[in-house]
Amino acid sequence: MPSFNEFGLSQAMTANLEQLGFNQPTDIQAAALPPCLAGRDVIAMARTGSGKTAAFGIGLIEALQPRLFAVQSIVLCPTRELADQVTKALRELARARDNIKVLALCGGVAIGPQIGSLAHGAHIVVGTPGRIQDHLRKGTLKLDKVKTVVLDEADRMLDMGFQEAMEDILSHAPENRQTLMFSATWPAAIRTLSARYQHEPEDVRVQAAEQNPDIRELFYEIPAGQEAKGVVAVLSKWQPASCIVFCATKRDCDDMADALQQKGFSALALHGDLEQRERDSVLVRFSNQSCSVLVATDVAARGLDIKSLPLVINAEPARDPEVHTHRIGRTGRAGEQGLAVTLCTPAKGHKISQLESKRSGSVEWGDTEALFATPVAPIAPAMKTLCIAGGRKDKVRPGDIMGALTGEAGLPGKIVGKIDRFEFQTFVAIEAEYATQALNRLKNGRIKGRKIPVRYA
Repeated sequence: MPSFNEFGLSQAMTANLEQLGFNQPTDIQAAALPPCLAGRDVIAMARTGSGKTAAFGIGLIEALQPRLFAVQSIVLCPTRELADQVTKALRELARARDNIKVLALCGGVAIGPQIGSLAHGAHIVVGTPGRIQDHLRKGTLKLDKVKTVVLDEADRMLDMGFQEAMEDILSHAPENRQTLMFSATWPAAIRTLSARYQHEPEDVRVQAAEQNPDIRELFYEIPAGQEAKGVVAVLSKWQPASCIVFCATKRDCDDMADALQQKGFSALALHGDLEQRERDSVLVRFSNQSCSVLVATDVAARGLDIKSLPLVINAEPARDPEVHTHRIGRTGRAGEQGLAVTLCTPAKGHKISQLESKRSGSVEWGDTEALFATPVAPIAPAMKTLCIAGGRKDKVRPGDIMGALTGEAGLPGKIVGKIDRFEFQTFVAIEAEYATQALNRLKNGRIKGRKIPVRYA
């Protein structure tokens, strides 16, 4: 197996990677890092969760000129969630260098503070196409010093109708730049985009096995209109600590989440109509195990940073076999056994036939009658989340919160789970049986010597 020492990285970057737990490069990192570091154009095909952010991020950080306080790299992402995830990862990689500023520019939040942040300068900008265009039109973002443009999840950006926006943004960057394109699939539109904007790109493909041996798949034929009943039965039968349920539309997500809540399940919907603060709250509560079920569209779920997921449910079949593969690929990661269950009405049977044709083999069908006979049995989340009305901008640090909980409040440190800080608020996961006690103690106590409002998220 290759090691990061073989890529000629700076000593500071190598030490930082070791500190971050990057022991060995993933397949996509091993294949894409050399051409990225050499300044060549790259078109890379790799699935979500393969480590592609570091595959391009390490090269971006190594190539920066810290004293040149101008945007030297820009990363385009299809969704705010992926942009936030990439920003966080790049900031961690940037610890290897002094005074590197990585700025996220996404829609759904006020543009004013972003303009202020840009006025102070940034080395790397990560953003969604629409908001990047807004800044270009206002003249608050200049790309004339850009050396590298990254199109992350390029296929999804094309699916979402961002082709014109992507081409407009590329036209603002110097022609002699490096262009890196990362895609999970290889449609004709991606090949056309590459031919137009890349110069002799290095073609890097990391092919995952067609079917992950760590994922068991089951299919159930259900009557039309029984999707919610089917999902309730699957959740009751397998009792997952966390699960994503995929639905086709935003309306379907809301309806499914409502139906699950009525049956006593801890479920939240994630889709493009949510305000940024709502999205942050949903994702935090799901990732810290305060919510058991995330009901999402394909677009909303792309790029989510979720480490362990024992079960994925397709409330209806995906629109094509490639999307199906990406959906189920969220389970069975890191050597853990996963389960993917797909519900299918007779009218959608052709989707399963397409999948079988792609795989050259039959899928495994379960006993629907036996499934529907499963007693409804919601599982209570292990954690509850407190929302503290103070974040990075208020200089509230995780240590301050831990101090308030374990010091003045006298609670054991082991009951505190993930602490997620945002600009103006912080989410803290607390073991469910201690949540009320923690909430009352923080309400009546102080954090960093101040009274700060606290509530359940």
